[in-house]
Amino acid sequence: MSEFALYFALGKDHILDVKNGYDHILFVIALCALYHWRDWKRVLILVTAFTLGHSVTLALATLELIHFSAEWVELLIPVTIFITAVSNLFVKKEGKAFSGSAIQLNYLYAAFFGLIHGMGFSNYLRTILGKDRSIVVQLFAFNLGLEAGQIIIVAVFLTIAFLCIDLFNTNRRDWRLVISSVIAGMALVLINEKLSTLI
Repeated sequence: MSEFALYFALGKDHILDVKNGYDHILFVIALCALYHWRDWKRVLILVTAFTLGHSVTLALATLELIHFSAEWVELLIPVTIFITAVSNLFVKKEGKAFSGSAIQLNYLYAAFFGLIHGMGFSNYLRTILGKDRSIVVQLFAFNLGLEAGQIIIVAVFLTIAFLCIDLFNTNRRDWRLVISSVIAGMALVLINEKLSTLI
């Protein structure tokens, strides 16, 4: 296996790790809770915004150009999940009727909160890289792997949403409220756990 393929697989597997990476999975699902299969273009932009955000801080932190407290980053990640999920609860309209401001706000969440998640990813990547300073290929491959993993999460979630909404006639508003409320609740549990380690 080439080095590129190795780091691509590491990035993909890291974000798809349900046991250790479920906080990032929750965030991606919270971002997508407003959308349906027919919104795939918007979702692609959303995922790309998140990737761009976390790519910046992942690179800076891995190259040790920025420094931060890992404990505070681990707290901020569930805070981003909570804010995103709760904001979904206040969207007034559904489907194509979503206001432009609601969609743009989601893009901003994805990009800005991606910066925080990138710092979380960097802890994992730095552990793998060790003292290796020639990391451009590894960093690029890892980011592409993360992007591929995110697209898999989105595809699975939107498929489930399609089945529930279109085939089983679940009300789209109810779907959004239930998914977002469950994620917000899980984020609160995570926040409480992280706070207990800081205090």
